[in-house]
Amino acid sequence: MTLFGRAIRGAAVAASACALVFLAGCGSDVTPRAIPAADAGPAPTSSVSTSSAKPSTPPGQQGEDTGGDVDIDVEIGECVQLGGTMTEAEIDNATCGSPESNYKVIAKVPTGDECSTDADQYYYETYGGVEQGALCLDVDWVVDGCMDLSGDDPLRIDCNSPGSSTVRVVEVLPGTTDVEECADPASSGYAYDQRNFIVCVEEL
Repeated sequence: MTLFGRAIRGAAVAASACALVFLAGCGSDVTPRAIPAADAGPAPTSSVSTSSAKPSTPPGQQGEDTGGDVDIDVEIGECVQLGGTMTEAEIDNATCGSPESNYKVIAKVPTGDECSTDADQYYYETYGGVEQGALCLDVDWVVDGCMDLSGDDPLRIDCNSPGSSTVRVVEVLPGTTDVEECADPASSGYAYDQRNFIVCVEEL
């Protein structure tokens, strides 16, 4: 699923000489791209029930490193700040749950096509027009934290100063994608169908 209907973003960034050793010769251009998955908004809920499960990292977010190469040094379970424009994508390391963090790395793969189909986003880099590696990304949801979803990328904000499209995470439920299982005061949820969990949110 994705929360942000947008097109490919990318930019040319400098790479260290011969960093991509499996290619013939040396080069200087790595092109990063950020791609959203298929569009899906929050599922409305008409009634909610109680639940005490509030994991911060659902099992579906603990993917594998199956190869590929990107310029940023980040591991699965760590977070990044992804931004930039349609022509100049920008990515940097960020502490999970911090104001800067908007995505969590859930897997590292050779090509973006290998990311889970319900990942919120993926970032990949090309060398000479050939994709070299990709990071599969989910929104860095934090229980009781708030995200403004009005822009191209999610933005962590103070829950006391909500923006035009702000949600507060009520709970994250593994083993279900049924929004009816979300506890009060959740009013909707983001279901991750392939990995079978749901992020229950209250719209502020």
